[in-house]
Amino acid sequence: MIIETERLILRPWGEDDAEDLYTYASVPDIGPPAGWPPHTSVENSLEIIRTVLSAPETYAVCLKENGKPIGSIGFHRNDLAEANDEYELGYWIGKQFWGQGLIPEASREMLRYAFEDLGMNRIWCGYYDGNEKSRRVQEKLGFVYQRKTEGIEVSLLGEIRTGHSSLMTKERWQRVELFRHQRKTLDTFLQNGAISRAQYDKSFGDLCELMEMQGVE
Repeated sequence: MIIETERLILRPWGEDDAEDLYTYASVPDIGPPAGWPPHTSVENSLEIIRTVLSAPETYAVCLKENGKPIGSIGFHRNDLAEANDEYELGYWIGKQFWGQGLIPEASREMLRYAFEDLGMNRIWCGYYDGNEKSRRVQEKLGFVYQRKTEGIEVSLLGEIRTGHSSLMTKERWQRVELFRHQRKTLDTFLQNGAISRAQYDKSFGDLCELMEMQGVE
């Protein structure tokens, strides 16, 4: 399965991606916030591709311009997502690409794929205390915060952490997509000079409040 967005290609991982994976996954700021240790060698990355990243619905996040993987995204089931009609969404991206909106872009298409093509009804997403980047991605996507869980054992790092979980239902996703469509209409009006910046800001604020989409992008 290959999934495309405006700037990205999401495709299965291959063994020849090991060197690129190591380049990004060896950086200490990537794995530990998500609960896994930095990769220690290209061979270690190859083993992770064979054992972890070969799982169904797991994709390399690649730039269209060169097809090289710069991160990973995928669905899995665990204690959050146990039913047949739900998944948990996980993601990470190389530090060099932070702040460019690439993971939100990939995640939006993954949500569409889950609800429209895979027949899912609920998608969960979680983050550990202190992982503000992941929390903000979930907020941008429109996930709704559900609960805080203390005393989570992070076995790969030998730590006990506090986790937070958020949920996107199919109905909520449909509303988020409607909100984004209406926002694009406002953007077009602003660009064409049909409304002023003040009118845009007022209309956008009203739209966010009416649809309960504060923080969604």
